[in-house]
Amino acid sequence: MKSQDIRAKFLSFFEEKQHSIVPSAPMVLKDDPTLMFVNAGMAPFKEYFLGNAKPKNNRITDSQKCLRVSGKHNDLEEVGYDTYHHTLFEMLGNWSFGDYFKEEAIAWAWELLTEVFKIDKDILYVSVFEGSEEDGLGLDTEALEIWKKYISEDRIITGDKKDNFWEMGDQGPCGPCSEIHVDIRSAEEKAKIPGKDLVNKDHPQVVEIWNLVFMQYNRKANGSLEALPNKHIDTGMGFERLCMVLQGVQSNYDTDVFTPIIKEVEAITNKTYGKDEKVDVAIRVICDHVRAVAFSIADGQLPSNTGAGYVIRRILRRAVRYGFTFLDKKEPFIYRLVEVLDKKMGKAFPELKIQKQLVENVIKEEEQSFLRTLDQGLVLLNRVVEETKEGTVSGTKAFELYDTYGFPIDLTALILSEKGLKLDEKGFEEELQKQKRRSRAASEMSTDDWTVLIEDDVEEFIGYDALEAKVKLTRYRKVTSKKDGDMYQLVFNLTPFYPEGGGQVGDKGYIEDAYGDVVYILNTKKENNVIIHFTETLPKHLNESLKVVVDEKQRHRTECNHTATHLLHQALRSILGTHVEQKGSAVHSKYLRFDFSHFSKLTEDELHDIESFVNARISGKIPLVEKRNVPKEEAIADGAMSLFGEKYGDTVRSIQFGQSIELCGGTHVKNTADIWHFKIVSEGAVAAGIRRIEAITNDGVKGYYTENNRSFQEMKGLLNNAKEPVKALQNLQEENANLKKQIESLLKDKAKNVKGELKSELTEINGIQFLAKKLDLDAGGLKDVAFELGSQFDNLFLLFATEKDGKALLSCYISKELVASKGLNAGQVVRELGKFIQGGGGGQPFFATAGGKNPGGIEQALAEAKNYIV
Repeated sequence: MKSQDIRAKFLSFFEEKQHSIVPSAPMVLKDDPTLMFVNAGMAPFKEYFLGNAKPKNNRITDSQKCLRVSGKHNDLEEVGYDTYHHTLFEMLGNWSFGDYFKEEAIAWAWELLTEVFKIDKDILYVSVFEGSEEDGLGLDTEALEIWKKYISEDRIITGDKKDNFWEMGDQGPCGPCSEIHVDIRSAEEKAKIPGKDLVNKDHPQVVEIWNLVFMQYNRKANGSLEALPNKHIDTGMGFERLCMVLQGVQSNYDTDVFTPIIKEVEAITNKTYGKDEKVDVAIRVICDHVRAVAFSIADGQLPSNTGAGYVIRRILRRAVRYGFTFLDKKEPFIYRLVEVLDKKMGKAFPELKIQKQLVENVIKEEEQSFLRTLDQGLVLLNRVVEETKEGTVSGTKAFELYDTYGFPIDLTALILSEKGLKLDEKGFEEELQKQKRRSRAASEMSTDDWTVLIEDDVEEFIGYDALEAKVKLTRYRKVTSKKDGDMYQLVFNLTPFYPEGGGQVGDKGYIEDAYGDVVYILNTKKENNVIIHFTETLPKHLNESLKVVVDEKQRHRTECNHTATHLLHQALRSILGTHVEQKGSAVHSKYLRFDFSHFSKLTEDELHDIESFVNARISGKIPLVEKRNVPKEEAIADGAMSLFGEKYGDTVRSIQFGQSIELCGGTHVKNTADIWHFKIVSEGAVAAGIRRIEAITNDGVKGYYTENNRSFQEMKGLLNNAKEPVKALQNLQEENANLKKQIESLLKDKAKNVKGELKSELTEINGIQFLAKKLDLDAGGLKDVAFELGSQFDNLFLLFATEKDGKALLSCYISKELVASKGLNAGQVVRELGKFIQGGGGGQPFFATAGGKNPGGIEQALAEAKNYIV
């Protein structure tokens, strides 16, 4: 059975059981600070488990893209070395939110596996929770008795908390689970060791295939459990593992999920899968990682140096280095695998098909960038090798290559072994652990349980219509972190405060009680559908009515910038073409940032036209047309644009200014005239095919022109208040250029005179013409003199020094015949002598330079030069 058919059959089975089929949510989470990525099928539904929202249907089924590369669930380093762990994987799931429970979940799982997919019952094992004394929980007898109806008791295993109690994190909904395991070993292997003894023992052919989680508890901050108001079902089946079983193969990578990609890698690299274990590992790593990176980019997450973007960049670089090291690929090639990936998965996940060109461009540019890093790292590593006097390279130096330059440690170890050197692995690991401890300490956070003051299931946002309100505090909790210290998170029964989302910053403002006491709200965010207000202190009168007020000026500036992003989007599509799509935005009170797909740098004319387009609509005084709680399909039919990577509900809000219509939850001005003016301040590249515009509006533009006018008046003053300052400046530039030419001519004449004087100062030592001297010349003059002397004398060794603007410069020239016959190297000379001037440098064996910040060390460097030839 083909993988596409397996996925379709799973979904249709649960559709027949009255489940709604929902599409995979984007992998990158935007309103859950506890997770970077969807790492389990339940993550997009946390708000339902927590009771913060209600699903349209209490029964749901899906195939969710998941990524496990960080935090508690981290499979990255295992990927490639075994045949069943992945970074990106599909999790087939069926969900019940307060509807059916254990009886139905177990019955349907067994029916699907054994009757629909026809898996032999004799190769299946199940596990149930044995209980936990510390949690006061006993054996899950309910699940055990249900399973006895379907499978013999000798195939039922009890498991501890590690294997049979599922938790999303340190706090939150959790519960016991039943895992279904499959034993696909040969009959001979089964005769040696019973499959029951290999369950949860990391055996590649005895693997967990499906996990049925009975979500019935909530883990509190103090570690205790309390019963959830409703019981839920959360199941997750590994799609790739299911395909392995149904297709009768012994590895996930032997299924048709991966074989087309493997064949493409073989064709590109001229390597064969299945003959060399190192090559096999590299191919598995690449085939796995390209899926993770491609879908992340398609979902809107570009590689970067921070956060989720850094994780994606790290995954891709791991793939590149395996190709570089074990497949001998020194040029980009991973981007070429996107085509076959699209053919295999584009139908099930249309975002990949639609974003294919962008995905290819971004991956290719990232590959090129990292390959350049590898080249630079090889140069640096060669220097380390040259400087290593004994047979071991220190872990500190290896860590510097890894941490500062991104050079992989396994590649460092491989190259050192080829050169007969060892790596101080213990020293490297110590440095790595120090860094991890620093990182953990910086991000360490503890969160108390919510203190509930009022039971209120509905928290209403009224910020589209009001900037202040009388409210009740319904719950609060304390959060402590090393970065921010003690903070409080507050939830009200209603709020005018807009929470950070859709690129827009959260509102600030204050809380005032009836006695005039004020507490400032420093930020507003959304977590699992709950609007949370951040303060440094709690209001004194928690149980009384409070007034909350949004900072009106900040909100208005932010609204101007947000509306301007919509007009900018419209301008870009009108002027550059409809290929332009929004790829990210940041809307602050002081500026806006807009990322978009486009293939080339914008010209000055294009930037002018874009500004004019937006400002024309500002001058046009276009009113806001807002539609709330509109069915998504109806809004899109009306022409509203939706954004890839955004998670939309069944009903949406559309924002229209003239011909600009977008789905958007942010706040906006009532009329474009409120924006006053729009000004682009920068335009540049973010990644391959992605450009970024930064712009300002309203007060930001007023400040911009005020500052520009001040600078202009200062410039006029420096030009003696010339009536035509531009012409005066041009004249000054011409005069400066002429003077530079005269100075260059004088310096060349000076260098010629110096050369004549230096001839007589050359000293012959061991057949070598030697001179080490400080000269009153610039860097170019030192080079000219050295090469002039080099053209007239053989066997020449020169070290010149100069001092300029409080800094030192060394230039070393060695005749090429000395480089060949004596093994002398100018680059090595300046690197070693550079320590006297507190600097460094390099160059070619016959000519090199070094700069430093300590001119006082010049004399010592010159004195040491003679030691290279005596």
